[in-house]
Amino acid sequence: MKLYIKNMVCIRCKMVVKQELKKLGLHFIIVNLGEVEVLEDIRPDQKQDFKIALAKFGLELMDDKKSILIERIKNVVIELIHYTDEELKVNFSDHLSEKLNYDYTYLANLFSEVEGTTIEHFIIIHKIEKVKELLVYDELSLKEISYKLHYSSVAHLSNQFKKITGLTTSHFKRLKNYRRSGLVDLS
Repeated sequence: MKLYIKNMVCIRCKMVVKQELKKLGLHFIIVNLGEVEVLEDIRPDQKQDFKIALAKFGLELMDDKKSILIERIKNVVIELIHYTDEELKVNFSDHLSEKLNYDYTYLANLFSEVEGTTIEHFIIIHKIEKVKELLVYDELSLKEISYKLHYSSVAHLSNQFKKITGLTTSHFKRLKNYRRSGLVDLS
């Protein structure tokens, strides 16, 4: 049985979900971002207990098909940008269509309708968040970051960074106490 969970965007979330499933005596086959497959059918009382346990950690069990698809779109983007070490040399629209088995136009329209923003803007926000992370780590040059995140140029990355954050990349690097946003808050 597959279950879909909203706001499940990190490794810690996966650990929490595994822990809560074990507490309920449920055996999971796989736990991915936003998605869990359990071996057995879940009784209504177990499902309710699981829902309550998840809520304590800011996670939400989803039943609505549109909400599930929106969350799956977000998780594919997050996984690709934040948890893949390779360069982002993919066409996001093709990647999303392939991963989710839906036409990209349908996905884009649904996402815009429900979220009030485009998939492209969601991707840009996450790419900029990844740029912030890489700038803070200070292991890569701006040119290397630009290449890694598949920007056409350093200038393109810099312009997008300034547009989203209001700061230049160099000014951002100088800020010592600038706090990164949580991935859940980047809608």
